Amino acid sequence: MGCSGRRISPRPHALPDLDLNLGYGEVLIVEVSLALEREGRSQPKIFRYRRLVNAGYVGRDQDEVRRHIEELAKKGIPAPRKTPTLYPVSCRMLTTDPEIEVYSGETSGEVEYVLLVKDETEIYVGLGSDHTDRHLEQTDIPRAKQICPNVLGRRVWPLEEVKDHWDDLVIRSSVWTEGNRVLYQEGRLELILGPTDLMNFVRSKLGESLEGVVIYSGTVGLITDGIVCGRRFEAELVDERLNRRLELAYEVNLLDYLPMGE
Repeated sequence: MGCSGRRISPRPHALPDLDLNLGYGEVLIVEVSLALEREGRSQPKIFRYRRLVNAGYVGRDQDEVRRHIEELAKKGIPAPRKTPTLYPVSCRMLTTDPEIEVYSGETSGEVEYVLLVKDETEIYVGLGSDHTDRHLEQTDIPRAKQICPNVLGRRVWPLEEVKDHWDDLVIRSSVWTEGNRVLYQEGRLELILGPTDLMNFVRSKLGESLEGVVIYSGTVGLITDGIVCGRRFEAELVDERLNRRLELAYEVNLLDYLPMGE
């Protein structure tokens, strides 16, 4: 799935890029190969992480978030007691592959910015999709987060290069369904929690350092009438000030080569 992992007991020099003396006992460290684009130049980057989390209901207007939750409740989707929310995800569920496999046709992606926290001073921004089983989500959101991969684009930026114009970044996604490309989501990042508030929220929930943590931000609203489950998902994060963008695209393949339930 585009990454490798191994169990490492925390020793002072177990990995040069990650201080494992955090008091957790044995830690699973996973690696993902990225391309770090800094000041117009690209270089290979191996990022090592030990936690993968998905945030949800992250709109800055929390009154609007509550109205959205009430609408979901009417459709039978369980409502969280508090917002924003945070869900743990298996580190192995992160992939940079251009294709994923899903058990059900009722799955869909949603575009999110991704924070890859090497340490508190070196943080990268990526583009991802929290692909989710929408049927399972109606009864069990945490499990719905485990059954489909978290997809990540390979190219990342240093957070420091975009933090002074963060709210102006544009995020959007499209879905291919029945041979047609449908614009699915679009909005500026001013609509959802910014990096500082998001990291503070995650830190308060984890109760530990964010070193080696990958954070999926939560998403912006849909511009379609409802969820679209397609066979290809595309997304981009556009930096108009610096005239660049991060892109993500992957195919969705259904595990339909055996009869289900037999």
